[in-house]
Amino acid sequence: MTGEPAAQERINLLGLERAGLEAFVGTLGSKPFRARQLMQWIYGRGESRFPAMTDLAKDFRTLLGERAEVRAPEIVTSQRSADGTRKWLLRADSTQAIEMVYIPEEGRGTLCISSQVGCAMDCSFCSTAQQGFNRNLTTAEIVGQVWLAERELARDFVPPAGASPGQRAITNVVLMGMGEPLANFRNVVPALRLFTDDFGFEISRRRVTLSTSGLVPQIYKLAEETNVALAVSLHAPTDELRNELVPINRKHPIAELLEACWHYLDEQNGRSVTFEYVMLEGVNDQREHARGLVRLLKGQPAKLNLIPFNPFPGTQYRRSGAAAIAAFRDELLSHGVLATIRRTRGDDIDAACGQLAGRVQDRTTVRLGSKLIGVAVST
Repeated sequence: MTGEPAAQERINLLGLERAGLEAFVGTLGSKPFRARQLMQWIYGRGESRFPAMTDLAKDFRTLLGERAEVRAPEIVTSQRSADGTRKWLLRADSTQAIEMVYIPEEGRGTLCISSQVGCAMDCSFCSTAQQGFNRNLTTAEIVGQVWLAERELARDFVPPAGASPGQRAITNVVLMGMGEPLANFRNVVPALRLFTDDFGFEISRRRVTLSTSGLVPQIYKLAEETNVALAVSLHAPTDELRNELVPINRKHPIAELLEACWHYLDEQNGRSVTFEYVMLEGVNDQREHARGLVRLLKGQPAKLNLIPFNPFPGTQYRRSGAAAIAAFRDELLSHGVLATIRRTRGDDIDAACGQLAGRVQDRTTVRLGSKLIGVAVST
Protein backbone atom coordinates (compact mmCIF):
# COMPACT_ATOMS: atom_id res chain seq x y z
CA MET A 1 0.00 0.00 0.00
CA THR A 2 1.47 3.37 -0.97
CA GLY A 3 0.86 6.96 -0.03
CA GLU A 4 2.01 9.60 2.43
CA PRO A 5 2.07 8.63 6.13
CA ALA A 6 -0.68 10.13 8.27
CA ALA A 7 0.25 13.34 10.02
CA GLN A 8 1.02 12.88 13.70
CA GLU A 9 -1.59 14.42 15.98
CA ARG A 10 -0.24 17.36 17.91
CA ILE A 11 -0.35 17.20 21.71
CA ASN A 12 -2.16 19.98 23.56
CA LEU A 13 0.31 21.15 26.20
CA LEU A 14 -2.46 22.69 28.32
CA GLY A 15 -3.44 19.18 29.37
CA LEU A 16 -0.05 18.19 30.79
CA GLU A 17 1.14 18.52 34.38
CA ARG A 18 4.80 19.36 34.97
CA ALA A 19 5.89 15.69 35.07
CA GLY A 20 3.96 14.93 31.90
CA LEU A 21 5.44 17.92 30.13
CA GLU A 22 8.94 16.91 31.21
CA ALA A 23 8.31 13.45 29.76
CA PHE A 24 7.04 14.98 26.53
CA VAL A 25 10.05 17.26 25.99
CA GLY A 26 12.18 14.22 26.73
CA THR A 27 10.69 12.52 23.68
CA LEU A 28 11.88 15.54 21.70
CA GLY A 29 15.42 15.08 22.96
CA SER A 30 15.33 17.98 25.42
CA LYS A 31 16.09 18.22 29.12
CA PRO A 32 13.43 18.61 31.88
CA PHE A 33 14.20 22.30 32.47
CA ARG A 34 12.71 23.02 29.05
CA ALA A 35 9.34 21.95 30.44
CA ARG A 36 9.58 24.57 33.17
CA GLN A 37 10.49 27.20 30.59
CA LEU A 38 7.46 26.20 28.55
CA MET A 39 5.19 26.45 31.58
CA GLN A 40 6.45 29.93 32.34
CA TRP A 41 5.66 31.02 28.80
CA ILE A 42 2.25 29.33 28.66
CA TYR A 43 0.94 30.13 32.14
CA GLY A 44 3.11 33.00 33.30
CA ARG A 45 2.85 35.01 30.08
CA GLY A 46 -0.21 33.49 28.42
CA GLU A 47 1.76 32.73 25.26
CA SER A 48 0.59 30.10 22.77
CA ARG A 49 2.94 30.79 19.86
CA PHE A 50 6.12 28.75 20.01
CA PRO A 51 8.13 31.13 17.77
CA ALA A 52 7.56 33.86 20.39
CA MET A 53 9.22 31.79 23.14
CA THR A 54 12.57 33.39 22.49
CA ASP A 55 14.67 31.74 25.22
CA LEU A 56 14.04 28.32 23.66
CA ALA A 57 16.41 27.04 20.97
CA LYS A 58 15.12 27.73 17.46
CA ASP A 59 15.21 24.09 16.37
CA PHE A 60 13.32 23.11 19.56
CA ARG A 61 10.64 25.70 18.81
CA THR A 62 10.33 24.34 15.29
CA LEU A 63 9.91 20.82 16.65
CA LEU A 64 7.29 22.02 19.11
CA GLY A 65 5.35 23.57 16.25
CA GLU A 66 5.29 20.21 14.50
CA ARG A 67 4.41 18.05 17.52
CA ALA A 68 2.50 20.25 19.97
CA GLU A 69 0.03 23.10 20.37
CA VAL A 70 -1.54 25.29 23.05
CA ARG A 71 -5.26 25.07 22.39
CA ALA A 72 -7.95 26.51 24.65
CA PRO A 73 -11.73 26.32 24.14
CA GLU A 74 -13.10 28.74 21.56
CA ILE A 75 -15.26 31.69 22.64
CA VAL A 76 -18.75 31.59 21.13
CA THR A 77 -20.27 34.57 22.94
CA SER A 78 -19.21 37.00 25.66
CA GLN A 79 -21.52 38.98 27.95
CA ARG A 80 -20.89 41.64 30.57
CA SER A 81 -23.26 42.33 33.45
CA ALA A 82 -24.11 45.77 34.78
CA ASP A 83 -22.21 44.83 37.97
CA GLY A 84 -19.03 43.93 36.06
CA THR A 85 -19.56 40.17 36.06
CA ARG A 86 -18.56 38.54 32.78
CA LYS A 87 -19.83 35.32 31.23
CA TRP A 88 -18.44 33.40 28.27
CA LEU A 89 -20.04 30.63 26.27
CA LEU A 90 -17.22 28.36 25.11
CA ARG A 91 -17.25 25.76 22.38
CA ALA A 92 -16.29 22.34 23.75
CA ASP A 93 -16.71 20.63 20.36
CA SER A 94 -18.82 20.95 17.21
CA THR A 95 -22.13 20.54 19.07
CA GLN A 96 -21.43 21.17 22.76
CA ALA A 97 -20.83 24.36 24.73
CA ILE A 98 -19.98 25.24 28.32
CA GLU A 99 -20.02 28.44 30.35
CA MET A 100 -17.56 30.17 32.66
CA VAL A 101 -18.06 33.31 34.74
CA TYR A 102 -15.70 35.97 36.13
CA ILE A 103 -16.79 37.87 39.26
CA PRO A 104 -14.74 40.97 40.13
CA GLU A 105 -14.78 42.17 43.74
CA GLU A 106 -12.68 44.56 45.75
CA GLY A 107 -9.25 43.01 46.14
CA ARG A 108 -10.07 39.78 44.32
CA GLY A 109 -11.36 38.30 41.08
CA THR A 110 -13.02 34.89 41.04
CA LEU A 111 -13.34 32.69 37.97
CA CYS A 112 -16.06 30.05 38.09
CA ILE A 113 -15.30 27.22 35.66
CA SER A 114 -17.03 24.09 34.39
CA SER A 115 -15.88 20.47 34.62
CA GLN A 116 -18.47 18.69 32.47
CA VAL A 117 -20.78 19.39 29.53
CA GLY A 118 -24.06 19.39 31.44
CA CYS A 119 -24.52 17.59 34.73
CA ALA A 120 -25.93 14.23 35.86
CA MET A 121 -26.52 15.12 39.50
CA ASP A 122 -30.14 16.14 38.83
CA CYS A 123 -30.38 18.70 41.66
CA SER A 124 -33.92 20.01 41.37
CA PHE A 125 -33.12 23.72 41.91
CA CYS A 126 -30.25 23.97 39.38
CA SER A 127 -30.66 25.10 35.79
CA THR A 128 -27.57 23.20 34.65
CA ALA A 129 -29.05 19.92 35.88
CA GLN A 130 -32.11 20.43 33.69
CA GLN A 131 -29.91 20.45 30.56
CA GLY A 132 -28.91 16.81 30.94
CA PHE A 133 -25.40 15.37 30.72
CA ASN A 134 -23.19 14.67 27.74
CA ARG A 135 -19.54 14.17 28.66
CA ASN A 136 -16.60 15.01 30.88
CA LEU A 137 -14.29 17.84 29.94
CA THR A 138 -10.65 16.95 29.35
CA THR A 139 -7.92 18.38 31.56
CA ALA A 140 -6.96 20.69 28.69
CA GLU A 141 -10.54 21.98 28.44
CA ILE A 142 -10.66 22.65 32.18
CA VAL A 143 -7.26 24.33 32.36
CA GLY A 144 -7.96 26.09 29.08
CA GLN A 145 -10.81 28.02 30.65
CA VAL A 146 -8.49 29.71 33.15
CA TRP A 147 -5.80 30.28 30.53
CA LEU A 148 -8.32 31.83 28.15
CA ALA A 149 -9.92 34.02 30.82
CA GLU A 150 -6.49 35.30 31.89
CA ARG A 151 -5.84 36.48 28.32
CA GLU A 152 -9.29 38.01 27.93
CA LEU A 153 -9.19 39.88 31.23
CA ALA A 154 -5.61 41.13 30.86
CA ARG A 155 -6.72 43.48 28.09
CA ASP A 156 -8.47 45.90 30.42
CA PHE A 157 -7.42 44.82 33.91
CA VAL A 158 -6.17 47.61 36.15
CA PRO A 159 -4.55 46.34 39.37
CA PRO A 160 -6.09 47.89 42.49
CA ALA A 161 -4.13 50.34 44.60
CA GLY A 162 -1.59 48.55 46.77
CA ALA A 163 -1.65 45.39 44.64
CA SER A 164 1.46 43.25 44.62
CA PRO A 165 3.64 43.43 41.49
CA GLY A 166 2.33 41.23 38.72
CA GLN A 167 -1.11 40.73 40.30
CA ARG A 168 -3.51 39.19 37.83
CA ALA A 169 -7.22 39.69 37.34
CA ILE A 170 -7.91 36.13 38.52
CA THR A 171 -6.99 35.56 42.16
CA ASN A 172 -9.43 32.71 42.89
CA VAL A 173 -10.68 29.75 40.87
CA VAL A 174 -13.81 27.82 41.83
CA LEU A 175 -15.06 24.65 40.19
CA MET A 176 -18.71 25.61 40.63
CA GLY A 177 -19.76 25.90 37.01
CA MET A 178 -21.40 23.22 34.90
CA GLY A 179 -20.95 19.65 36.10
CA GLU A 180 -19.91 17.68 39.18
CA PRO A 181 -16.10 17.93 39.43
CA LEU A 182 -15.66 14.70 41.39
CA ALA A 183 -17.56 12.76 38.72
CA ASN A 184 -14.70 13.76 36.41
CA PHE A 185 -11.98 12.94 38.90
CA ARG A 186 -9.24 11.78 36.53
CA ASN A 187 -9.31 15.03 34.54
CA VAL A 188 -10.04 17.47 37.35
CA VAL A 189 -7.19 16.52 39.69
CA PRO A 190 -4.39 17.26 37.16
CA ALA A 191 -6.07 20.61 36.50
CA LEU A 192 -6.07 21.41 40.22
CA ARG A 193 -2.34 20.70 40.35
CA LEU A 194 -1.68 23.03 37.43
CA PHE A 195 -3.66 25.81 39.10
CA THR A 196 -1.42 25.63 42.19
CA ASP A 197 1.91 24.69 40.56
CA ASP A 198 4.63 27.33 40.99
CA PHE A 199 5.31 27.01 37.26
CA GLY A 200 1.60 26.89 36.45
CA PHE A 201 -0.94 29.51 37.47
CA GLU A 202 0.68 29.77 40.91
CA ILE A 203 -2.60 30.21 42.79
CA SER A 204 -2.64 29.50 46.53
CA ARG A 205 -4.34 26.21 47.39
CA ARG A 206 -6.69 28.13 49.67
CA ARG A 207 -7.85 30.15 46.66
CA VAL A 208 -8.78 27.14 44.55
CA THR A 209 -12.11 25.63 45.57
CA LEU A 210 -13.73 22.42 44.41
CA SER A 211 -17.48 22.22 44.95
CA THR A 212 -19.22 18.86 45.12
CA SER A 213 -22.78 17.68 45.62
CA GLY A 214 -21.44 14.86 47.77
CA LEU A 215 -19.65 11.99 46.01
CA VAL A 216 -18.29 10.55 49.22
CA PRO A 217 -15.78 7.96 47.88
CA GLN A 218 -14.23 10.64 45.68
CA ILE A 219 -13.89 13.04 48.64
CA TYR A 220 -11.77 10.43 50.41
CA LYS A 221 -9.75 9.90 47.25
CA LEU A 222 -9.34 13.65 46.75
CA ALA A 223 -7.79 13.89 50.22
CA GLU A 224 -4.98 11.64 48.96
CA GLU A 225 -4.37 13.60 45.76
CA THR A 226 -4.63 17.34 46.41
CA ASN A 227 -5.22 19.95 49.09
CA VAL A 228 -7.49 22.60 47.62
CA ALA A 229 -10.40 24.14 49.51
CA LEU A 230 -13.58 22.06 49.67
CA ALA A 231 -17.15 23.29 49.27
CA VAL A 232 -20.18 21.01 49.61
CA SER A 233 -23.70 21.57 48.31
CA LEU A 234 -25.74 20.81 51.43
CA HIS A 235 -29.05 22.67 50.94
CA ALA A 236 -30.98 20.78 53.63
CA PRO A 237 -30.55 19.74 57.28
CA THR A 238 -32.30 16.36 56.97
CA ASP A 239 -31.95 13.37 54.69
CA GLU A 240 -35.64 13.45 53.86
CA LEU A 241 -35.45 16.96 52.42
CA ARG A 242 -32.00 16.59 50.90
CA ASN A 243 -33.13 13.44 49.05
CA GLU A 244 -35.58 15.67 47.17
CA LEU A 245 -33.19 18.53 46.48
CA VAL A 246 -29.91 16.66 45.94
CA PRO A 247 -30.65 13.08 44.77
CA ILE A 248 -27.09 11.82 45.41
CA ASN A 249 -28.06 11.99 49.09
CA ARG A 250 -30.04 8.77 48.60
CA LYS A 251 -26.73 7.00 48.08
CA HIS A 252 -24.54 9.05 50.42
CA PRO A 253 -26.67 10.50 53.27
CA ILE A 254 -25.70 13.53 55.31
CA ALA A 255 -23.94 11.71 58.18
CA GLU A 256 -21.74 9.83 55.72
CA LEU A 257 -21.03 13.02 53.79
CA LEU A 258 -20.03 14.99 56.88
CA GLU A 259 -17.69 12.23 58.04
CA ALA A 260 -15.91 12.42 54.67
CA CYS A 261 -15.65 16.22 54.97
CA TRP A 262 -14.03 16.11 58.41
CA HIS A 263 -11.64 13.42 57.13
CA TYR A 264 -10.65 15.69 54.24
CA LEU A 265 -9.78 18.51 56.63
CA ASP A 266 -7.80 16.19 58.88
CA GLU A 267 -5.76 14.91 55.96
CA GLN A 268 -5.13 18.31 54.40
CA ASN A 269 -4.78 20.45 57.51
CA GLY A 270 -7.62 22.54 56.18
CA ARG A 271 -9.30 25.36 58.04
CA SER A 272 -12.93 24.59 57.31
CA VAL A 273 -15.42 23.22 54.81
CA THR A 274 -17.81 25.65 53.15
CA PHE A 275 -21.36 24.33 52.96
CA GLU A 276 -23.48 25.90 50.23
CA TYR A 277 -27.14 26.35 51.06
CA VAL A 278 -29.51 27.73 48.43
CA MET A 279 -32.43 29.57 50.02
CA LEU A 280 -35.79 28.30 48.71
CA GLU A 281 -38.92 30.02 49.91
CA GLY A 282 -41.03 27.76 52.11
CA VAL A 283 -38.83 24.74 51.39
CA ASN A 284 -35.65 24.99 53.48
CA ASP A 285 -35.68 28.53 54.90
CA GLN A 286 -37.60 28.14 58.16
CA ARG A 287 -36.25 28.46 61.70
CA GLU A 288 -36.57 24.70 62.16
CA HIS A 289 -34.23 24.20 59.22
CA ALA A 290 -31.68 26.61 60.70
CA ARG A 291 -31.81 24.76 64.01
CA GLY A 292 -31.34 21.48 62.17
CA LEU A 293 -28.16 22.89 60.65
CA VAL A 294 -27.01 23.95 64.10
CA ARG A 295 -27.35 20.37 65.28
CA LEU A 296 -25.26 19.17 62.35
CA LEU A 297 -22.50 21.79 62.32
CA LYS A 298 -22.14 23.47 65.71
CA GLY A 299 -18.61 23.02 67.03
CA GLN A 300 -17.33 21.77 63.67
CA PRO A 301 -14.86 23.49 61.29
CA ALA A 302 -17.64 24.63 58.99
CA LYS A 303 -19.09 27.77 57.53
CA LEU A 304 -22.39 28.15 55.72
CA ASN A 305 -22.74 30.17 52.55
CA LEU A 306 -26.41 31.12 52.16
CA ILE A 307 -27.23 31.57 48.48
CA PRO A 308 -30.36 33.42 47.35
CA PHE A 309 -32.04 31.16 44.79
CA ASN A 310 -31.59 32.33 41.21
CA PRO A 311 -34.69 31.47 39.16
CA PHE A 312 -34.69 29.98 35.68
CA PRO A 313 -37.49 29.13 33.22
CA GLY A 314 -39.69 26.25 34.31
CA THR A 315 -38.51 26.09 37.92
CA GLN A 316 -40.99 25.31 40.71
CA TYR A 317 -38.99 27.23 43.32
CA ARG A 318 -38.95 30.85 44.46
CA ARG A 319 -36.23 32.84 46.15
CA SER A 320 -36.56 33.40 49.89
CA GLY A 321 -37.11 37.03 50.81
CA ALA A 322 -34.20 39.14 51.97
CA ALA A 323 -35.65 39.40 55.49
CA ALA A 324 -36.11 35.63 55.71
CA ILE A 325 -32.52 35.01 54.58
CA ALA A 326 -31.18 37.51 57.10
CA ALA A 327 -33.25 35.95 59.90
CA PHE A 328 -31.97 32.50 58.91
CA ARG A 329 -28.38 33.74 59.06
CA ASP A 330 -28.93 35.42 62.43
CA GLU A 331 -30.41 32.22 63.86
CA LEU A 332 -27.30 30.31 62.84
CA LEU A 333 -24.95 32.99 64.18
CA SER A 334 -26.79 33.12 67.51
CA HIS A 335 -25.96 29.44 68.00
CA GLY A 336 -22.31 29.76 67.06
CA VAL A 337 -22.48 28.56 63.44
CA LEU A 338 -20.63 30.84 61.04
CA ALA A 339 -22.89 31.90 58.17
CA THR A 340 -22.69 34.49 55.42
CA ILE A 341 -25.05 35.55 52.64
CA ARG A 342 -23.68 35.36 49.13
CA ARG A 343 -24.25 38.50 47.14
CA THR A 344 -26.04 37.69 43.88
CA ARG A 345 -23.93 38.70 40.89
CA GLY A 346 -24.55 38.59 37.17
CA ASP A 347 -28.21 37.58 37.29
CA ASP A 348 -29.03 40.01 34.45
CA ILE A 349 -26.96 37.79 32.12
CA ASP A 350 -27.96 34.47 33.76
CA ALA A 351 -24.48 34.15 35.26
CA ALA A 352 -25.54 33.73 38.88
CA CYS A 353 -25.15 30.56 40.92
CA GLY A 354 -27.28 27.72 39.54
CA GLN A 355 -28.08 29.48 36.27
CA LEU A 356 -25.31 28.21 33.99
CA ALA A 357 -26.77 26.16 31.18
CA GLY A 358 -24.33 26.13 28.27
CA ARG A 359 -25.54 24.00 25.40
CA VAL A 360 -25.90 20.24 25.70
CA GLN A 361 -26.78 18.54 22.42
CA ASP A 362 -27.26 15.04 23.85
CA ARG A 363 -29.56 15.60 26.80
CA THR A 364 -28.98 12.18 28.35
CA THR A 365 -29.83 12.43 32.03
CA VAL A 366 -28.27 9.94 34.42
CA ARG A 367 -30.33 9.70 37.59
CA LEU A 368 -27.88 9.35 40.44
CA GLY A 369 -30.27 7.80 42.90
CA SER A 370 -30.28 4.61 40.89
CA LYS A 371 -28.02 1.73 39.97
CA LEU A 372 -26.70 3.86 37.09
CA ILE A 373 -24.52 5.91 39.41
CA GLY A 374 -21.32 4.18 38.34
CA VAL A 375 -21.53 5.35 34.74
CA ALA A 376 -21.28 9.00 35.72
CA VAL A 377 -18.11 8.79 37.78
CA SER A 378 -14.72 8.98 36.11
CA THR A 379 -11.94 7.90 38.47
